[in-house]
Amino acid sequence: MSQSAESVAWWARGLLFENCSCAVVCPGHFHFSQKCTHERCKGYWAMHFDEGKFGSVDLAGVRVVVVFDSPQIMIEGNWTRVHLVDESATEEQREALETILSGRAGGPWEVLARFVGQQLPTRYLPIRYEEEGRTKRVVIDGLMEGEIKEIRGRDKDRPVRFENLFNQIHAPSQVIALGSTRYDDGHITLVNEKSHGLHSRFDWSVGK
Repeated sequence: MSQSAESVAWWARGLLFENCSCAVVCPGHFHFSQKCTHERCKGYWAMHFDEGKFGSVDLAGVRVVVVFDSPQIMIEGNWTRVHLVDESATEEQREALETILSGRAGGPWEVLARFVGQQLPTRYLPIRYEEEGRTKRVVIDGLMEGEIKEIRGRDKDRPVRFENLFNQIHAPSQVIALGSTRYDDGHITLVNEKSHGLHSRFDWSVGK
């Protein structure tokens, strides 16, 4: 890309879901100054880009997982984080995603990047997403199996939601879920069982 990252206009929309080791709901989801359930907060954000552009690069169809390990009070920083990108992404898409997720392109990921102490090398692997009713899954063979299921509300035909909640990467309306995950890359290990989960439709833009 010939332009500097700071000057590239970009936008993206799609599905974002997460699971971490906290009890429902993760205190850090409300604000990073809140004390998470356990000594470490370990989890992931899984993203499917339905549409988007980074300059002239089309982001539609891209699949990404960001796995993190943070201290109990997340605002203290020194997170360990790794980007997992579906191997089908083109070289241009890979470069665009790395620029966005590293925070060099501004937007919500610039805020999150401030807390990262160790960024592990990005890995390019086949990532599968599955949606069955109120269940969403992400699978990377030999590395990760993650699943969230929407919790049931009084009206069983409607999801239980947060409304008008501020979060850097999620939409203001978020569906609450329970998640279970198995993941181990030798640096970060997740063994979550019916812990914090939720999903929303993200909508990010910078300079658009």
